Amino acid sequence: MGLFDKIKKSLFGDNEEEEKNKKSEEESQDKEAQDDDQADSDSEKPSESEQEEENSQLNESDADSQSDISAKSSAANKAEEEDGQKPVAVETENQSQDNDTASSDVTAKSEADEAEEETDQSDSQTELYEKGLEKTNQGFGARLNKFFAQFRTVDEDFFDDLEELLIESDVGYETAEQLTTALRDEAKLQKAKSRDDLKKVIVEKLVELYDQNGDAANEKLRSHDDGKTNIYLFVGVNGAGKTTTIGKLAKRFKDEGKSVLLAAADTFRAGAVEQLVEWGKRVDVPVVTGKEQADPASVVFDATTKAIAEHADYLLVDTAGRLQNKKNLMSELEKIERTIKKQAPDEPTETLLVLDGSTGQNALLQAKDFDKTTKLTGLVLTKLDGSSKGGVVLAIRNEMKLPVKLVGLGEKASDLADFDAADYAVGLFHDLV
Repeated sequence: MGLFDKIKKSLFGDNEEEEKNKKSEEESQDKEAQDDDQADSDSEKPSESEQEEENSQLNESDADSQSDISAKSSAANKAEEEDGQKPVAVETENQSQDNDTASSDVTAKSEADEAEEETDQSDSQTELYEKGLEKTNQGFGARLNKFFAQFRTVDEDFFDDLEELLIESDVGYETAEQLTTALRDEAKLQKAKSRDDLKKVIVEKLVELYDQNGDAANEKLRSHDDGKTNIYLFVGVNGAGKTTTIGKLAKRFKDEGKSVLLAAADTFRAGAVEQLVEWGKRVDVPVVTGKEQADPASVVFDATTKAIAEHADYLLVDTAGRLQNKKNLMSELEKIERTIKKQAPDEPTETLLVLDGSTGQNALLQAKDFDKTTKLTGLVLTKLDGSSKGGVVLAIRNEMKLPVKLVGLGEKASDLADFDAADYAVGLFHDLV
């Protein structure tokens, strides 16, 4: 099932009439099959005399079998008594079959329980997205609903107004222009004229745009399978939520039984080191720090050395978000990356840019600036629960082809969720139709 198919099922549901017809046909087919089976069974049923003769033979066979089993059991018990051992009961064929059946039932029940647990987890994450994106939905979805309530005819003015609305919703100029062009063509192709038809076309094109600009597999956090330390480098401007994201992710890894180490390399912002140390205490994870105003690269060097020596599963590195100017900041990040590669040439595993989702188009500009200096592997969008500008995800994916890997949907540590495009779209659009 494709991404849009999943979303369409959640948003628009299935056609009830089609479902009823399908169910009725299946019931009819099942009844015909049962009637055929019964007819075959009646035709193969033996006569009364044949049945009596067969029962007599079975009784004799059962008696012989029971006699053999008793004899074997007696012989076995006698031999065991002579050896000073206790007799062991002989398991009949029926008992063995019963045990196999019971074992099969337990396995089936276990698989069913696992499937139910996965479904519960999926439903829970969908609810988390819907709750976390409530403000975004009220902003973006409400604008679209108001727009559709006012439209009269599908003409050029309609699409011009729609493009302007998408730009205001932080989808971005370039993305809004592409979407409007695609929507204009698709609306003509599908002969969409009603409000509901047009809403479906818009959702379909928004999701299609996201889906075609990336690989869903790249949205998952990468990690080594060979036991090497995974080094995650977190970058971004001050106030975006880097330190909080690191603390929440450290708790997740810790709860999974992984060994985690934190590096407090943001030595320029007052209170940054103390904030990370506090997170370390809260989630019971050690933090490597340096002297006051220490060189960030030296802290990263010490942390990398310690993580490799102790075979830590994860090293999460916090960095500065602002120095005297942007040039100094980018130079410092380059130096940190070089320091990591001296000890671990294949690292960092992930270089994640943390963006405040409530900043809208500013987040897109920040992503472009950081990507010029550091080779970003993914994004973390925070504070989406307090923002109405979630449309920026589409702009970043379309213009930069960078995957969103984590999203902050609330205050609790569990509200840092893996990004799921289908759940995100459902959360974004669920009040649209």
